[in-house]
Amino acid sequence: MAALALFSYFVVSHFLFQSVRVVGRSMVPTLRDSQQYLLNRWVYYVRAPQRLDVVVIRDPVDNGFSVKRIIGIAGDSIYLKEGGVFVNGRKLNQPYLAANTPTYPYENPREQFIIFGKDQFFLAGDHRMNSADSRTYGPVSRRRILGLIVR
Repeated sequence: MAALALFSYFVVSHFLFQSVRVVGRSMVPTLRDSQQYLLNRWVYYVRAPQRLDVVVIRDPVDNGFSVKRIIGIAGDSIYLKEGGVFVNGRKLNQPYLAANTPTYPYENPREQFIIFGKDQFFLAGDHRMNSADSRTYGPVSRRRILGLIVR
């Protein structure tokens, strides 16, 4: 019986749902530091990650866990210019950000242009001035996206 319980726990926590705690301020104001959320690990077996999903990833820099928002998906072009985010030539409406929050590239203070290939995503934290994200480490591969945050 204990083996069945252990097996069930393993399946649920690794393939279905998992409790996660946000550490840090990169997703403020959407998610707060130290708050608990549910990570839906199975949803991306059913559908592809979508623009504006808030996800947990394996960070490409330190291989730790990070929470970010998907801004660009496979095939998109992202252009950061004068504090604005343009997806496929259109300015992205970002009602989840604090009013007048600019999005600047890290390397070039003026602009950044990226086209995403198959299974590549552009991720950003909602607290743009306090987030290491695709502006720093570039596109994130699909295999690094672990699941969708459920609020």
